[in-house]
Amino acid sequence: MRRPTRRTIAALGGFALLPALALAAPATAQSTDVEHAAAAQEQWRGYWVDAFNEGIYDAAEVTELVSEAQDLGANALVVQVGRRFDCFCNDALYPRTDAGIDPAPYDPLAEVIDQAHAAGIEVHAWVNATTLWNSATPPSSPEHAFNAHGLDAEGRDRWLNKRVDGSEKIGNNTYIDPANPDAVDYVVDAVTSITENYDVDGVNLDYIRYPDYNTAGVFVNDWGYSDTSLSRFAAETGRTDVPAPDDEQFSDWRRDQVSNLVRKIFVAMYQVDDSDRLSINGITYAYGPASYGGWEGTRPYAEVLQDWKGWLDEGIVDTVTAMNYKRNWMPEQARMFTEWNDALIDYRADRHVVNGPALYLNDIDDAVAQATETVEAGFDGWMGYSYANPTQDATASGDPAVKDAERAALVDALRADVFAEDVVVPEMTWKTAPTTGNVSGTVTLGSRDAADQVDVVLHPVAGTPGEKVFVRTDGSGWFGAVDLAPGRYRVQVVEDGAEGTASTFVRVGAGEVAEVDVRAESLS
Repeated sequence: MRRPTRRTIAALGGFALLPALALAAPATAQSTDVEHAAAAQEQWRGYWVDAFNEGIYDAAEVTELVSEAQDLGANALVVQVGRRFDCFCNDALYPRTDAGIDPAPYDPLAEVIDQAHAAGIEVHAWVNATTLWNSATPPSSPEHAFNAHGLDAEGRDRWLNKRVDGSEKIGNNTYIDPANPDAVDYVVDAVTSITENYDVDGVNLDYIRYPDYNTAGVFVNDWGYSDTSLSRFAAETGRTDVPAPDDEQFSDWRRDQVSNLVRKIFVAMYQVDDSDRLSINGITYAYGPASYGGWEGTRPYAEVLQDWKGWLDEGIVDTVTAMNYKRNWMPEQARMFTEWNDALIDYRADRHVVNGPALYLNDIDDAVAQATETVEAGFDGWMGYSYANPTQDATASGDPAVKDAERAALVDALRADVFAEDVVVPEMTWKTAPTTGNVSGTVTLGSRDAADQVDVVLHPVAGTPGEKVFVRTDGSGWFGAVDLAPGRYRVQVVEDGAEGTASTFVRVGAGEVAEVDVRAESLS
C-alpha cells in the first residue's frame, strides 16, 4: 500500500550547512541556541549506488550496503534501478533487468527500501532517462523499448536518436531521442510507475541530456537527427533545410526537448506523491561558468544541451546532484571543482544543490579535502560517486576486499573530520509548506489530435496575483506550469492561426496540480 502523500519526515527546519545559514531569514532575539543547532543539522549525505557493481544483487549485499551507509552517517542512498530501459525491480513499466540478480520473487528496489527505511535512510530511484541499450545481445523481454522501438522499428515508432552522420549506434550504445513524443511519454509513465508502486523518497534522473560521442568536438552536439526530430523542428520553424549541429536555433530547440521531459516528469511525480523529490544529475564538464563568460558558454549547456540552471530557476527540479567529477590532486581540475562549486551555490534559486565528488578519481586525503570544500561552500549536501569504488585505489583493484578496506578507511577519515555529526535530509519547504500550485494541461485539435508546439498563456484573473505565464505544448499536446500563485486563471491558446478556441478557466490551489484541457478546432 502506498503511504499518504504527505508523510511525516524526520527533518528539521533551516539550512544544512553553517555557511548557508546566512541565506536564511535573520534570527530574532528570541531564537535559542537549540534552534540554531537544529538548523545546522540539515545536510544530504549519501552514495550513488550503481547497478553495474555489487550492492543490490541480493539481500545480503543490501544488508552490507545499508550497514556501511550507516557507518558514514548517510541519510540518503541513490540506487540505480533503471540502467538501460530495464528495472532492478519487479513492478514497473520498465521490464525486469536481465542482470544477474537473485531470481524473482527477489525485488532489489523493494529490498533496499525495506532495509534502508528501517535504518532511517531515504531511498531515491536512480533512472537513466535516455540510454536505451548497450549490449550486442538484445534484451530478453519483447516489451523492452530496444526491441519494440529500436533498430527494427519505423517512423515515429523508431525512438532512436540519430547523429548527423547517420549513426544510431556507437559501439553497442543506443539512445532514445528526447524529441520523440512517444518515447518521452513512455519515460514519464515508467518513472511514475516506480513512484506509484514503491515507497521511494524520490527519483534521480541521469543522462537527462543529449548523448556524448560527438564528431564535431567540444561545445557542439551533433545528435537529434532522427526523422521525427527533424520533422517536428521543421514544423515549428518553417525551415526546409537540415540544420547544422552548431545551428543556434536547432540547439535551443533540442535543449527545450530535454527541458520538456524534465518538466513533465516533475509534474507527473507531483500528481502521484507530492512529497517525492526529483533530483537530476547535473553535468559539470571542464571549467565552470567563470571561465566561459557565463552559464551559456559552458559545456553542459552547449555540448550536451542540459540546462539544469534553467530547471532550478523554473522550479521543475527539487535538487541538482552535481556530478562534479574532478581530480583534486591535479591543480587545473581542482580549479574546475571550485568554479563549479561557486556556480552551483549561485544558481541554487529556491531549490537544493548537492555536490557529488568523484571518489573513484581521488585518494582518501583528496576526498576529504573535497568534502570539506563542499561543506564550507554552503551546499545542501554531499553525495559520493561511488559506493562500489570509493577511492582511486579501489577503482584500480578487482579485489572486493581491497574495495571494502578502502571504503572503511574513507568513512573513518570523513567521520573523524568533516562528517563527525549526524544530519538529516534538508526539508523541501516548497512541498512540505507550499504557497504555490501547478498546472498540467493538454491542447487538442478537433476531437482528438494533439496540438504539438502550440503557445498557451495563463492569465491571472479575479484578483489572482502575478503576471501572465507563457507555456508551450510538447509533442503530445501537453503543457505544464509550476510555482503559480493560488487563484483563478484563464487558459488561452495564442498560437497564430488558432481557430475555435474558447476561454477555459482553471483554479490553482497551493500544493496541488490543477488539470485543464483546451480545445481548438484547427490551426491554419
